[in-house]
Amino acid sequence: MSTTKELENIEPQTAVQMYLQEKGRECTEWTVYSHDSRLSHFIEWCDSEGIQNLNDLTGRDLHRYKLWRGEDINKVTLKTQMDTLRVFIRFCERIDAVTEDLSESVLSPNITKEENSKDEMLDKEVAEKILSYVDKYDYATNKHVTLILMWRTGMRVGAIHALDVDDYDSEGQYIHPRHRPETGTGLKNKQAGERYISLSSETCAVLNDYIEDQRHNVTDDSGRAPLIATAHGRPHTTTLRKWTYIYTQPCSIGADCPHGRDPETCEANNYDKPYQCPSSRSPHAVRRGAITSWLQNDTPPRAVSDRVNSSEEVIEQHYDERTEIQKMKQRRQYFDSS
Repeated sequence: MSTTKELENIEPQTAVQMYLQEKGRECTEWTVYSHDSRLSHFIEWCDSEGIQNLNDLTGRDLHRYKLWRGEDINKVTLKTQMDTLRVFIRFCERIDAVTEDLSESVLSPNITKEENSKDEMLDKEVAEKILSYVDKYDYATNKHVTLILMWRTGMRVGAIHALDVDDYDSEGQYIHPRHRPETGTGLKNKQAGERYISLSSETCAVLNDYIEDQRHNVTDDSGRAPLIATAHGRPHTTTLRKWTYIYTQPCSIGADCPHGRDPETCEANNYDKPYQCPSSRSPHAVRRGAITSWLQNDTPPRAVSDRVNSSEEVIEQHYDERTEIQKMKQRRQYFDSS
């Protein structure tokens, strides 16, 4: 004979904090940050609906939340957020916070392969404007170096975070990300993610000036000298991500807001919420934009693949934002005589 578990009262905010603490034991810092960001909308909705105890949450409530959240984001983003909510609700089932099997009521939208593989990116024109602005007003700072490496090397944010001063060779004009999980800076593809990335003379000039004049002379908790450094040592990857979100906001580089917002009162100008600007872009969007830009300039896919440490198949499916017409026009040069 089955029995119904007795639920224990718990507020949404408290349950989310317990979930994030548990997540932090098995996931990366960025994964925890992402789940925190996605679930913050659920907390906001619960507050607006007067839901103070998750024991009262129903499948109908979850459907109403899905409709509410779907008003402001695209289908791909909504799927990601609902998938995270389902995992959270399963956790709540385990701690007797919600009714049994409530997670089955969390439904994600169905999306096509094409919808799932494409996402936002930073346009080349915007990227160059950002770098031009930072070059003038924030030259050779840790933020400048972070942004220039993101755009001109296509490195993942974790790889940039992992760099030490010794990983940069000024004379050879290259940088060498390395997998060092034992001291907290593993690469996504582990040893396979290690490679030599060539740098332009212009990029090296910025790095040289940064190391000589601006870089904080600090070490991290493992005694290593991080390339990207703050007064407190190696910054978290969340800090690097925030810098990216901040500088991709149009108002941060002196441009007018395309969304009709007042920069003085816009919530996205809060240091903790720059991602709430519709124009802000994540490091992944910067990486996607850089890859697309190289492909548009007829850079061989194999060269792009080796540079960014991603297979040609993955690049084609998840990073290449060229339209089919653009691809046809680029192929034309090879077949004009046919």
